[in-house]
Amino acid sequence: MLDELIRKTIREMVGGSGPPIAFLTPQGDRGLFGPESVSWKIHADFISMMIGGISSLILQALHPQALAGVWDHSSFREDLKGRLGRTAFFIAATTYGPTDMANNIITKVNHIHTKITGLDEFGKPYSATDPHLLAWVHLTETRSFINSFEGYRMETISPKEKDQYFLEMSSLGARMGAMNLPTTYASTEKAIQGYIPELYFGERAKSIIDLLDNFPSNLTAKPFIKLISRAGFLNLPDWVYPIIGKSTPSYFERLAVKKSIDLIAIPVREALKNGVAAHSLRRVYG
Repeated sequence: MLDELIRKTIREMVGGSGPPIAFLTPQGDRGLFGPESVSWKIHADFISMMIGGISSLILQALHPQALAGVWDHSSFREDLKGRLGRTAFFIAATTYGPTDMANNIITKVNHIHTKITGLDEFGKPYSATDPHLLAWVHLTETRSFINSFEGYRMETISPKEKDQYFLEMSSLGARMGAMNLPTTYASTEKAIQGYIPELYFGERAKSIIDLLDNFPSNLTAKPFIKLISRAGFLNLPDWVYPIIGKSTPSYFERLAVKKSIDLIAIPVREALKNGVAAHSLRRVYG
């Protein structure tokens, strides 16, 4: 009964309807990365992925042109759950899906991007196919996911594995149209900092961040979702807090949230142990 309540709460946050049977076939298909990849390891943990997803959306909202594409061509503000659900499925399909599933969704998203153009809030032209903007989205997601995994998953990841993760994910980013992506953790951090002069915290960004800070949910799901959202804000690089007008979290605040996440993560991980990664392992190994 607890497992079903947890799964219902998670559907409240990102959607989803049941067991991911589409990931069971065809037998032996390893997909784009395979079970031995670091990407399979990092992306398997729902808790840290959701935390990383929130922090990556905050970072992406700070780039006026990246935000403009969402602002003009997305139902993000009215359907936050839908946006998160689509992003979660894209990550699941490209990480764990059989080869055809992964290739099809990459093609689909790339095609959608060709239609996303316009002017940002400063009147500057933008296009969702711009390699510079695509790189920003890629960099903020991968950085957020790896940092969240390290912070909230009680599992050691070596420096070599961290760099391997960025190498693996750079191949996906390249297929999405980003160019010259870094392939190590250190070079990713450096690349992200290179974007700081382009960032802007205006009314648009403020409205998106307020939405993430007050994630819409029903009464039952609210405590869980509020905690995940708070952890997402704590997963940001320290240089972001002055930009968004928030104080840098204290050690004790971080510790309190981490302890709370550690506590709720136990039943959540148990409830989701037969999820996408488990189904995909059955596909590969039978």
